[in-house]
Amino acid sequence: MKNPNRQFKDAIYEQISRIGKAVSSPKRLELLELLCQGEKTVEILSKETGLTLANTSQHLQILRSARLVEAEKEGLYVKYHLADQKVCEFFLSMRVLSEHRLTEIEMIKRRFLEGREGMEPVDRGDLLMRVKEGSVTVLDVRPVEEYRAGHIPGALSVPLDQLKKLLAKLPRNQEVVAYCRGPYCVLAVQAVELLQKKGFKAVRLEEGVQDWRAMGLTLDIGD
Repeated sequence: MKNPNRQFKDAIYEQISRIGKAVSSPKRLELLELLCQGEKTVEILSKETGLTLANTSQHLQILRSARLVEAEKEGLYVKYHLADQKVCEFFLSMRVLSEHRLTEIEMIKRRFLEGREGMEPVDRGDLLMRVKEGSVTVLDVRPVEEYRAGHIPGALSVPLDQLKKLLAKLPRNQEVVAYCRGPYCVLAVQAVELLQKKGFKAVRLEEGVQDWRAMGLTLDIGD
């Protein structure tokens, strides 16, 4: 018969391991990052991750069984959201640890951005100062629902799929800074490339809103 102390420790670590098992899939990690931006339907998550609806639902059920996400039905749709802001903090900690320990991540990022102008990280302190001075235009190129859930103060909501239509409204006498969901989101990369082709001086802000929140910086909510 097991020692009671051993039984206690085994039972505790068995429960903790449920979280590890739930986030052991690359796609479930991507789902968590997307849900860090705000609640989303299964259909939207399926489109964003390139998964079928059935596979998306299966992954979400695993995350739900580990109590990392929750779901609510609204009419014909089921919307998922993080169970707690700590889930997003956990994901960010996992991402930062991976960046520090796995050199492969930096290599993959460099290969992807190689030869692309304006993709160097923007200095946050310098950006804050320029936003306050009104000397730079900041674009949030995520879907409008994500912008409303939380965005960098002073940023304009210009979803990537609407950027071409709204170019005429952007000031050409200011540098444009585009940001999206974080360092591995490609929406801002695409936005900067489009802006540069149209003659704008544009750069990418690597951090997303959750990075800002983690640094203790404030976010605006709503329109």
